[in-house]
Amino acid sequence: MARAYISVGSNIDRERNVKAALDALSAAYGKLHTSSVFESEPVGFEGDPFYNLVVRLDTSQSVGALANVLRKIEDACERRRDTPRFSPRTLDLDLLTYDDVVGMVDGVSLPRGEITENAFVLGPLAEIARAEMHPIAQKTYADLWRHFDMAGQELRPVEFTWDGVRISSPRT
Repeated sequence: MARAYISVGSNIDRERNVKAALDALSAAYGKLHTSSVFESEPVGFEGDPFYNLVVRLDTSQSVGALANVLRKIEDACERRRDTPRFSPRTLDLDLLTYDDVVGMVDGVSLPRGEITENAFVLGPLAEIARAEMHPIAQKTYADLWRHFDMAGQELRPVEFTWDGVRISSPRT
């Protein structure tokens, strides 16, 4: 079994689409481990704030098969693919890591570059994979997060319940 981390984001009907993604991932892969849900401003375009989180799952599927499932879940949430790369979206599911695989596999670049570039990816990842090592940087996600430059990137934890369980709440 491979351990995979998936970034989940939505800024159109956020709560419904994030819950739909979690439902679909759970149905396909069983027990999920989720970070808190954070609200963040869009990066690279003007638009409504996103809900973002990271999910850990275990799979026996190949990278390509997993990427295909993620794309189908996005499509089921009416993800439009005829819009600019940086634009509002119903759902964005990105494979961040797949075990310690490095390089281009089945058309997927691993680990995903956004891990070390965006707070909305690294913060939630560090929350649920603190002691795990980034396969290229060879630093823990907690250490990468501790030294991350937050300039212009804010994460706001939000109240979020999925499947009858509170997975996130604002910090006081």
